Amino acid sequence: MEKNSSTEKGEMVEEPLLLHNSETQKGGLRTLPFILGNAVLMNAATAALTPNMILYLMNEYHMDMTTGSNIIYIWSAVTNIAPVVGAFMADSFVGRFQTIGLGSVVTLVGMFLFWLTSVIPQARPPPCVDSNNICRSAEMFQLFFLCFSLGIVAIGAGTIKSSSLAFGSDQLKQEVYQGNARAMERYFSWYYALYALSLVVALTCLVYIQVNMGWALGFGAPVLLMLFATVLIYLGTPFYVKLKPKSSLITGLFQVVVAAYRNRCLRLSSESADILYHRNKGSTIVRPSEKLRFLNKACIVQDPQLDLSPDGEATDPWRLCTVDQVEELKALLKVVPIWLTGVVLAINISQSSFPVLQAKTMDRHIGSTFEIPAGSFGIFIVISGILWIVLYDCLILPVASKLTGKPVHFSTKQRMGFGLVLSFLSVLVVAVVEGVRRSIAIKQGHSDDPEGVIPMSAAWLLPQNCLTGFAEALNAIGQNEFYISEFPRSMSSIAASLIGFGMGVGNLLASFLMNTINDLTKGEGQESWISSNINKGHYDCYYMVLAGFSLVNMLCYIVCSRAYGPCKGEEEEVMEEEDP
Repeated sequence: MEKNSSTEKGEMVEEPLLLHNSETQKGGLRTLPFILGNAVLMNAATAALTPNMILYLMNEYHMDMTTGSNIIYIWSAVTNIAPVVGAFMADSFVGRFQTIGLGSVVTLVGMFLFWLTSVIPQARPPPCVDSNNICRSAEMFQLFFLCFSLGIVAIGAGTIKSSSLAFGSDQLKQEVYQGNARAMERYFSWYYALYALSLVVALTCLVYIQVNMGWALGFGAPVLLMLFATVLIYLGTPFYVKLKPKSSLITGLFQVVVAAYRNRCLRLSSESADILYHRNKGSTIVRPSEKLRFLNKACIVQDPQLDLSPDGEATDPWRLCTVDQVEELKALLKVVPIWLTGVVLAINISQSSFPVLQAKTMDRHIGSTFEIPAGSFGIFIVISGILWIVLYDCLILPVASKLTGKPVHFSTKQRMGFGLVLSFLSVLVVAVVEGVRRSIAIKQGHSDDPEGVIPMSAAWLLPQNCLTGFAEALNAIGQNEFYISEFPRSMSSIAASLIGFGMGVGNLLASFLMNTINDLTKGEGQESWISSNINKGHYDCYYMVLAGFSLVNMLCYIVCSRAYGPCKGEEEEVMEEEDP
């Protein structure tokens, strides 16, 4: 029989019987406006900084394309990796409410400091002298102030993301126990719907303010949103259920590695029935699996009197772990090859700087007066992702089921693989469109004018944006479902953070790849492929390299997917199909 959720590693005490009477009267639906409001406002505020960031760095700090992109890549990487650290801190030491509150304050301070770079002239280099085209580079203190403010924003926003969704679910435990079973489902639906809405607001309204009203107002508006988000999370303080932090699952995984190393001299034999393994009370796992057998040394009891306390717990958890802990680490290691294929897709998705410069040179008018800001074209990626989710559930699956005469379901691995195919096609389309755009720009005499608008509609950018949105929706949703369904329930926090961690690693690899190509293609008197003047550069060739990596990644995914074997539940489906 399974233990209740309060005994699982990596989770906090959730059982209502373990809470004080005053705590059981807290929580519920009334807390969601504060929690969702904080998450949505924070996401809109931080997302508004990204689209035009490359323009701000190039125009105001006189950076070249490579330097500006490196700052954005590293900033994005910290933003994506910080939730993993934040989740560990929230689960082990601080608590989720304190993590969100502290993260909100830190994000507000960081965004205020970043806003000062647009308000105080001394915080950035002086304007270029147009007559001689002389531009002074940023001084050391100016660069430090810029990077410090962006780093503070990344760390704060990451800590909020690490706990916001889980903290909201904590408030609804009583609703579920009292019979409102759909409360949790509705909460997740509203969370992701409002998250998408915040991106739409950031990529339209806030970007429009930056382009048409200046950087000071454009970066000041997100500061106000973050101020409201911080006030909002603290306003709900009297109503929250605040669960106490407990030991983190991440700590348990590290304990397995340390214990296996410290017990490395032990001999293993699959035929020895007299080996005593340390088990969780009530656990159904009697022996560790034979895969990755060297980790099994972490759960072998050498001397029960020395290794175990009177209540059956390990006297030194860094020398003796449970069988469950060992199997949890094995489950994580097993998905690493498939996870790495998602990292390559993250490299493609993180190419946010060049599309802005590309769109800026194209005709973006709708009618005779309204012009879409170059940084707002990312909205089509968001819209495409939402559109795919709707079409998949409401059209593709029903039609396929009707045509085949039986319920059709695409597995998580199939969806992830198809997402990789679409990602490959998206960078291939970018390369083709950029080749056409560049040739037109040169024919129009814009070789030395990287901001000159050419007679080519920006609608040509829609196919690549749509393919990127479809690819991200397919692969990201497939990855989340794959990790959550394959991992034990006690590993749900790690399953939820894996895709974000992969995005962070992808950002760092994208920076490394861009710098490498820039160094290899730059020569004396010759512009590199990644030139600040996109008409002299060869971004079409750069994206063809990305397409080559994507093609190799698809082949690797096929191999890794077959090596992984069937997912949970697929064995039964295969047996049912074979059984007449």
